[in-house]
Amino acid sequence: MNFEILNDENALILETLISGVRKHNESTLGYEKKQPLSVIYRDEDNNLIGGITGFTIYKHFLINVLWVDEKERNKGIARKLIEHSEIEAKMRGCIAAQVDTLSIQAPNFYQKMGFEIKGKIPGFTESHDRYFLMKKY
Repeated sequence: MNFEILNDENALILETLISGVRKHNESTLGYEKKQPLSVIYRDEDNNLIGGITGFTIYKHFLINVLWVDEKERNKGIARKLIEHSEIEAKMRGCIAAQVDTLSIQAPNFYQKMGFEIKGKIPGFTESHDRYFLMKKY
C-alpha cells in the first residue's frame, strides 16, 4: 500500500471516488438520479446575460452558480433566475434549496430571497467569509 500526492486533475480517479460515495448514499438513502437544473437569460441579440445552474437530488436543489453580467446587475434578473429555478425545483418535488457563497458575493441577496445562513467559515480567504445557506419551500 502507498499514498500518492496528485497535483493534476484525474477524471478516472475523480469518477471512481464519486462512484464510491454514490454507492454508499444509495445503500442508505435509496437511488435517485441527479438531474441538472439551469435557467438562463439572454438579451434580444441572444447574448447570455445571466444564469443559474445546479442540480436536484434527494428533494433538494443544490445551486452551483448564479451569475449576471456586471452591466445588467440590479435590474431584478438574479431574483427572476432564482424564482424560475425554484418553480422547476418544486415541480420536481424539492423541499429546499442550498447554496454557498463568499461574503464578497451575495449572502445578503440570498437572505432577501428567503435563504437562511446555516453556517459560516470566517476568513475562508484572507479577509472574506464563506456562507452556507438554505431555503425551505
